[in-house]
Amino acid sequence: MWNWLRQIKDSITQKTTGLMRMQFWRKAVEDIYCDNPPHQPVAVALWRAVKRHGLSKMWFMKIIDEREKNLDDRAYRNIQELETYAENTQSALLYLTLEMLGVRDVHADHAASHIGKAQGIITCLRATPYHCTRRKVFLPMDICMLHGVSQEDFIRCKQEKNVRDVIYDVASQAHIHLEHVALDDYLYNIRKVDFNIFHPSLQKRNTLLPLYLYIRTWKKTY
Repeated sequence: MWNWLRQIKDSITQKTTGLMRMQFWRKAVEDIYCDNPPHQPVAVALWRAVKRHGLSKMWFMKIIDEREKNLDDRAYRNIQELETYAENTQSALLYLTLEMLGVRDVHADHAASHIGKAQGIITCLRATPYHCTRRKVFLPMDICMLHGVSQEDFIRCKQEKNVRDVIYDVASQAHIHLEHVALDDYLYNIRKVDFNIFHPSLQKRNTLLPLYLYIRTWKKTY
């Protein structure tokens, strides 16, 4: 389902077509939760996963709704708008992954939120050269304006310092999210042992390792 939704935007020439496909998946999810999945392989597999793991409908709907908004094909107005998109797509997918792993924990969800936002920002950066070949730029407009960079500068593949400064600022935001996860995880664990820095549990492997491994695998295949 994720690949189908992701590919819709690049595979259409008219927004109406994209809206129709989004509506198909929205109805498919509704039917899945009514135990009446459409006779479509992906939908049937999704229904089985929902039944087996008790996956939350809310996350599926957030992904579809946000992908639908993104059909407008315009740049993000600011970094917060990009983060909202990432939260409702990348992070939502991670919440579902945690549910499939049987992890229902506020701390894990908090980490997934930051990791998803970082992944969304990184994906936006990685896709920029490709989008520029299609004369499209989706980088946050406020950061571009701050450095006096136009969309045309990116489309022409300019490499002046102010262009690189835009990328630096956007990338820094992703780094902040990843740093926050690492620091928050340690602070959470040290608080659990009443701030005993010598406690053996602080030397153990990160309990979120399965999530990090998933992220690394996903990055290579996205």
